[in-house]
Amino acid sequence: MTTATGVTHVNAHMSPAITHEASRRLPGWNRTNMATPSGQLWVQVCLLVFLTAVQILAGRDFYKILGVPKDASTNQIKRAYRKLAMQYHPDKNPDDPEADEKFHDIGAAYEVLSDADKRKTYDRHGEEGLKEGSNFDPFGSFSSFFGDFFTDGDDFFGHHHDVPMGGDVLVDLEVTLEELYNGEFLEIIRYKPVAKTTKGMRKCNCRQEMKTTQLGPGRFQMMQETVCDECPAVKMVTEEKVLEVEIEQGMRDGHEYPFLSEGEPHIDGEPGDLKFRIIQLKHEKFERRGDDLYTNVTISLEDALTGFEMDIQHLDGHKVHIVRDKVTWPGSKIRKKDEGMPNYENNNSRGVLVITFDVEFPKGSITEENKEALRKVLQQGSSQTVYNGLQGY
Repeated sequence: MTTATGVTHVNAHMSPAITHEASRRLPGWNRTNMATPSGQLWVQVCLLVFLTAVQILAGRDFYKILGVPKDASTNQIKRAYRKLAMQYHPDKNPDDPEADEKFHDIGAAYEVLSDADKRKTYDRHGEEGLKEGSNFDPFGSFSSFFGDFFTDGDDFFGHHHDVPMGGDVLVDLEVTLEELYNGEFLEIIRYKPVAKTTKGMRKCNCRQEMKTTQLGPGRFQMMQETVCDECPAVKMVTEEKVLEVEIEQGMRDGHEYPFLSEGEPHIDGEPGDLKFRIIQLKHEKFERRGDDLYTNVTISLEDALTGFEMDIQHLDGHKVHIVRDKVTWPGSKIRKKDEGMPNYENNNSRGVLVITFDVEFPKGSITEENKEALRKVLQQGSSQTVYNGLQGY
């Protein structure tokens, strides 16, 4: 129906048929009933394609590769990398191509997440934001934690026994009790002499061999002589390398931490090993004996007689709460279970914290009036006993 203004009005009862007919005639339009099984499958396929495309654009999930949360600390990242790199190293899995791929992913994840600037870029833009100028070396990161190494049969960390070896280097590494309690990574800069080829040749692999010389008919002489090979000339160049030493929880004084092939070089063979020997520094509050910790607390005579309440700050900052309601004698001890050092072999097991109390007596003199008041309160009387306090020691 057309009005005088030229506007066509459509009866409401006609609109469904007209709308359906119009939509049916639209080019390229194909109605699909999403309630049918085929419609649901089509939605699932589209969703899968979309998620795959998003994952490809976003790149690898480095946090997932290392198995750490997105707010992981640098030490958490280093610990995760060290464990996984050892597990998936190609030389430990020679017949497993998936392990090789996993090892490279682990190396790339560590290189990004251990660098504050790269990690910030990755968190904002994903791996795609790191593509330009990225050059990951998974074996370089590995040698920073373990040193260079060679496989020998089933011995993953072994040297070739038929190759000359350079000398081992033993270095004392001083660490605090806090580092041994909490665990820590220490960066050590190593200036290592490395053999580099240069112009010319040199004698190498020299050895003693027997030589037979004919002196006449039926007469021979055997003599020992030195025989050498010809090798390219080399010169020693000092290179700087950063080593990551993990101070694991519960490590003990004297523990040795090896870096293979980081010792003295051998011009015709392999370098020796570098070993760090853990030296535990003295602590001002705690003394360590095995997995147990010992500390002393000095209290006033008033505290000793009337009781007190206090907190001791532990090596990781948490508070050890102490409440004493009864009289505390000089030399009294209390033991706090699971407040000692973590056990090196099993970090879930901890030693005890032994607290010994010293009593500080007031200085100066006491008036006769106060003395009499004390006698009435204490009700002990005068008593002296002589005994063997050492008990044979």
